[in-house]
Amino acid sequence: MKVLCVTGMPGCGKEEFIRVATERGFPVVRMGDTVREEAARKGIGASDEAIGGFAHAERERFGYGIWAERTIPRLRGDRIVVDGLRGSSELESFRKRLGEGVEVVAIYASPKMRFERLRQRKRSDAPATWDEFLVRDTRELRWGLGDVIATADHLIVNGGDLTEFRVRAKEVLESVLGGSSHVP
Repeated sequence: MKVLCVTGMPGCGKEEFIRVATERGFPVVRMGDTVREEAARKGIGASDEAIGGFAHAERERFGYGIWAERTIPRLRGDRIVVDGLRGSSELESFRKRLGEGVEVVAIYASPKMRFERLRQRKRSDAPATWDEFLVRDTRELRWGLGDVIATADHLIVNGGDLTEFRVRAKEVLESVLGGSSHVP
């Protein structure tokens, strides 16, 4: 099994990378879906603060690899993209259970660019202020996200040119997961 785990700070471009992967025919599993479904099952609210707090509490209670462990049963097929890797414990869980076929692509964008992207999305979990943005970043960095980004197998800098980013995303997908069933 070949698994490409996608990571990066909120607003960096992970969604666009996932869009490219989907267009190329790669199956995608979102770790955030695992978190949101478990939160809904337990009656947790849908705000970023509620979901983030729940995810953190579960990490504290069961270990920082818990969301990877809960996501692994969803992985099917011989090549897959996993969205939402948040820390080295999660990566360790994937590699322990799935072996050497696990690679990481980190996507980077500047904090100011990410803040503006998050605000433009107008999603319920978007930060309304710079301070809210910093709180979210701090929470995610506390989970070990910076370590995973720093040690990623592949890095894509998403500085604003969408066409260039999509080309780079395709190159990484093809180099790790091979051919796809769709034509670009």
